[in-house]
Amino acid sequence: MENFVNSLPSKNNIKVTYESYKPVFSEIVTNVENKLRKTLQLSSNPTYKSRVKSFNSYYRKVLRLKGEEAEKNNFVELTDMMGIRVICAFLEDLSEVEQQIKDNFVVKEVEYKGAQQSFREFGYESVHVLVSIPKDCMPKKCDLPLPETLVCEIQIRTILQDAWAEVEHELIYKSEFTPFDMPLRRKLASMNASLTLADIIFQEIRDYQKKLQGEVEARRASFYEKADELTLSSNGKKIENPEPKSISRVSPYVHGTIDDMILEAIQAHNHGDLEKAVEIYSIIINSEPTPAAPVLAVIHKHRGMAYFSQNNYTASLEDFQKSVVYDPNAFRSYYYIGIVLSIMNKHEEAIAAYSESIRINEYQSHAHFRRAVSYYKLGDFDNALKDVTDAQSLGLNDAETENLHAKLMEKFGMKM
Repeated sequence: MENFVNSLPSKNNIKVTYESYKPVFSEIVTNVENKLRKTLQLSSNPTYKSRVKSFNSYYRKVLRLKGEEAEKNNFVELTDMMGIRVICAFLEDLSEVEQQIKDNFVVKEVEYKGAQQSFREFGYESVHVLVSIPKDCMPKKCDLPLPETLVCEIQIRTILQDAWAEVEHELIYKSEFTPFDMPLRRKLASMNASLTLADIIFQEIRDYQKKLQGEVEARRASFYEKADELTLSSNGKKIENPEPKSISRVSPYVHGTIDDMILEAIQAHNHGDLEKAVEIYSIIINSEPTPAAPVLAVIHKHRGMAYFSQNNYTASLEDFQKSVVYDPNAFRSYYYIGIVLSIMNKHEEAIAAYSESIRINEYQSHAHFRRAVSYYKLGDFDNALKDVTDAQSLGLNDAETENLHAKLMEKFGMKM
């Protein structure tokens, strides 16, 4: 019995050694986390968790994996002594984070946890990346010998994967009894499958939003381009409004959700099929039951932009004005009202619309600039100069802004 006891590694000796290294590991893992925070660039900000393995956890693993090595050397290196978890919002972020880690660290190993599990199993999914410790992450002062092969484990998960891993750790790993009966195992497998499906659905929604946002930005860019052409190059000519085109209330377009219809309408707008865009927006507005006020605010704004592209400024203005009725904080709709009124040479009314837009959101450089243009055309050079200066302070320094600023300086007899 005495020989058996003596053959086991001395827990106290190992603990003393490990605790002497722990502050060093804590400094390293903090430095690596800070490097990750500066390095990783994602559309949605990830959350970070870091830890140094507790001694009890470390000791159990040493005895299980490297008991003989522990007898010879009180310090035993493990690959997961230092761990950082990067928790992402969407599935698409996982591969992006992995690639950025590969681009900025020396990667020793990549393991895809849970990738080989069947649908009947309930282990968590996670990407584990082992990286060498960068030189700039090493402690500034360390009197202890550090292994050249020292690594940090970086785990990459979604929010839901991390939630499942935390719960599973409590239910399975830390529990004295694991679920052996099939009903309980099925419940766990079902919960894991539900979280996995939720991750997939979140990603699908994200992909849809990106597609929609891309179409919206393209449509908005064309709107501003035309607005610039009409308001900044106008010689004061009266704008003629064509007769509004009738929209058939009987339409083959009856399928899909409102989101689907909005996307198709915006795509039609971007491809020049303005009649189809207006038709779809009109169907949504006149649908039963009546859409909620926030939806109507958005749809009237979109239809107003489509009418604007058709040179139907009267109908465009009416839609933008309805948009702010349904959403009094729709600063872009007020901005669009100002643009249309400027085109109609109704600059006093345009200034009122721009002012309301700026009241709701004061950080709009273009709204300040367009209001400056209207002030300039009314001969109010003091307010025009103030607005164009504010626009430049907010970062708008294009040729048109500089040109207007130069004209105002001339009015006041000042040289640039």
